[in-house]
Amino acid sequence: NIDALYIKCGAALASPATFNAIREAVKEFKKTGKKVYAYGDVYTLGTYYVASVSDKIFLNPYGEIAIQGLGSTSMYLKGLFDKLGVEFQVVKVGTFKSAVEPYISTQMSEPARAQLDTLFSTMWDFMKDGICDNRKKLSGSEIDSLVNNGLMFSTAEFAAESGFVDEVVYERVMDERLAKLIDVDKKKLNFVSPSTLIGQLPWTDAYSSKNNIAVLYATGEIVDGASTGINYQKLVPIITQLADDDKIKGLVLRVNSPGGSAFGSDQIGEALDYFQSKKKPLAVSMGDYAASGGYWISCGADRIFADPLTITGSIGIFGLIPNVKGLSDKLGINPQSVSTNPAADFPTLFTPMDEKQLSIMQKYVETGYDRFIKRVATGRKMTEAKVRQIAEGRVWNAMKAKEIGLVDELGSLKDAIEWTAKKADIYSKYDVSVYPVYEPSFWDVISMGDIEAVRMMKAVSDGDFDEAGMHIAMKILSRSRILARMPEFEVTLGN
Repeated sequence: NIDALYIKCGAALASPATFNAIREAVKEFKKTGKKVYAYGDVYTLGTYYVASVSDKIFLNPYGEIAIQGLGSTSMYLKGLFDKLGVEFQVVKVGTFKSAVEPYISTQMSEPARAQLDTLFSTMWDFMKDGICDNRKKLSGSEIDSLVNNGLMFSTAEFAAESGFVDEVVYERVMDERLAKLIDVDKKKLNFVSPSTLIGQLPWTDAYSSKNNIAVLYATGEIVDGASTGINYQKLVPIITQLADDDKIKGLVLRVNSPGGSAFGSDQIGEALDYFQSKKKPLAVSMGDYAASGGYWISCGADRIFADPLTITGSIGIFGLIPNVKGLSDKLGINPQSVSTNPAADFPTLFTPMDEKQLSIMQKYVETGYDRFIKRVATGRKMTEAKVRQIAEGRVWNAMKAKEIGLVDELGSLKDAIEWTAKKADIYSKYDVSVYPVYEPSFWDVISMGDIEAVRMMKAVSDGDFDEAGMHIAMKILSRSRILARMPEFEVTLGN
């Protein structure tokens, strides 16, 4: 019943892997022989990347192609914590495990900069090549030249002359273009939204089906007991339930996580091992990120699928142990302890660790790292020595991750579901159900509890920071001390 696809573009916010997944779906649509038109008042890199597979691209006469390349900005917070009187003591494993840097330094290290430079360059080249495959007038070098010389601030007419768009028209004209495309009167155009189409599909809530592939979403930071992110205390029982449910013939774990708590990652990993002990296939489909703890929970799967622009790896562990003696001094707090043993209050927030205590914590983190390495080696059928060569906390794009054995196949969530159905021998007839079952709660979206602490910390920081900055500080101080997490950066596409 669908005659053509009309993509209305703008300054959408998403990671490169999400845009690539949408783009691949548009390419799949085009295989039917149906046409695709795209229109935008503005195209950022992500939206233009999707639109570039269209049969025709239209741009508002006062619009722009806001493509500026790929980049990220990491917030280095040592100055903030210095003013608060908070010092971070770090124990870590991995040359490239740069997630600790923002708390102990004011600038990025050379290893951290080098790995991000390689990561972004590879992803940028991939996206440029994709654009050039469909926009024959453009080449990779020409795109770089135009971007470097202010493409974003050029006129719509220049965008057309350069080959980025086919026509420059106001949006009201698009009804005429679309009516002509499918050969109907303009008044008879019928636009169907994605939400309307999705509402007609029972495919993701077939919970009573006897041939069921479960898709379990693990989205966000891995946390211990929080209401947001990946809470192992909620996820583990779901995995166990799916393992024991005879109607569930296989599982696809959809991972979109930068990692987080090492303890939580281990609990989820063990639950997935239990699922596999039931002789049911387990596939992982990686989204924007599946790094550090996100890779920990992925690596034991029977098959790992990832988008080419997925960021993964970051195999490493670190510990951040805050010392708030400077803050307590500012507040006039003087902790006094009485204990039977010196280690009774170790580690404590109120005094720095001595060399012996640091050595104990370093060994603890190294033991966790060894556990991580062993899990990857077992799951990926590698030697531990080989895993150590590609670990060290380094992040990889999925294309390189496939080359070095961290990923099995470059593919979509749909590919992972189909593989699992085939492996479970139900491909001729299967249904899909999504977990966790969505049960919205008012309290899940209301954040409370640290407001007074934020106000207190703001009072002792001489007014240099607003409450947003204080919330960042509180979030960091309340995290688990031992983390398997990738560096905190957000990839930006365009402006």
